[in-house]
Amino acid sequence: MSIPQRPFGRHADQMVSALALGGYHIGAISSVREAIRIIQAAIDQGITFLDNAWEYNEHESEERMGRAIADRRERVFLMTKVCTHGRDARVAMRQLEESLKRLRTDYLDLWQIHECVYFNEPDLHFARGGVVDALERAKRDGKVRYVGFTGHKHPEIHLRMLAFGYPFDSCQLPLNCFDASFNSFEQRVLPELRRQQIAALGMKSLGGRGDAVKRRAVRVEDALRYAMSLPVTTTVSGIDSMHVLKQNVRIATNFKPMTAEQMARLRHRLGPVAADGRFELYKTSALHDGDEGRSQHGFPSPEAMGG
Repeated sequence: MSIPQRPFGRHADQMVSALALGGYHIGAISSVREAIRIIQAAIDQGITFLDNAWEYNEHESEERMGRAIADRRERVFLMTKVCTHGRDARVAMRQLEESLKRLRTDYLDLWQIHECVYFNEPDLHFARGGVVDALERAKRDGKVRYVGFTGHKHPEIHLRMLAFGYPFDSCQLPLNCFDASFNSFEQRVLPELRRQQIAALGMKSLGGRGDAVKRRAVRVEDALRYAMSLPVTTTVSGIDSMHVLKQNVRIATNFKPMTAEQMARLRHRLGPVAADGRFELYKTSALHDGDEGRSQHGFPSPEAMGG
């Protein structure tokens, strides 16, 4: 058995693994050697979709991933994100060149606008000379195959991005068994992605930090299986150890979609603890907001606030 492969949205000829390796955690592992070992083991075990972002861990995530895939670039679907947060296309193109250098490649399979979590950002992204212009330029130059955007704050921001009618290839959004009960991306955004045939890339299957699992509200197997049972192209999973890699690969390899009834039962059971957002703090606080976005919007970093 192997990890299921799924079509990348409307690009039916492009297949990717149903489980993706998250880039943030890779850069936070204390040992560079261990991080590289995890990335290479993930690829060897059938994970083809690799997630990253220009700003992750002060660029360390991209550096490590670039070293890990140097001899296996053709085996992966490589994605990273541009972190302009309202700045212009020139900044975006500079970041693209830096990402390509760190990732040791001359092209990306997917380049996404990172972390659309501020309500004024859709207008800034689509303004003349904004980051969307950079997406177009990068595609014309052959440096990027597909483009998309990400965010975790509020469904309305995603819907504003989609309302411009731009032909995004993908959209990354939080999808988990708690989301349906609180400011739901599953209920509000996922149907629109399906309508526009945009590849849905699920993230935060355990709520971002795994607090729900630590507090025994849900089992890892149930949470990850629920997320993968949604109509998504892939589920991005934060993996920071060989133990977690083996656990998640096992779940993905043996994956059998939940029935609609099973999913409904899980949502119902978790409803009382999901409805106040306690397991999705990325929606209600700045806990998961990156320093780059905070800086561009004039908000202090956690360190400056004594966090």
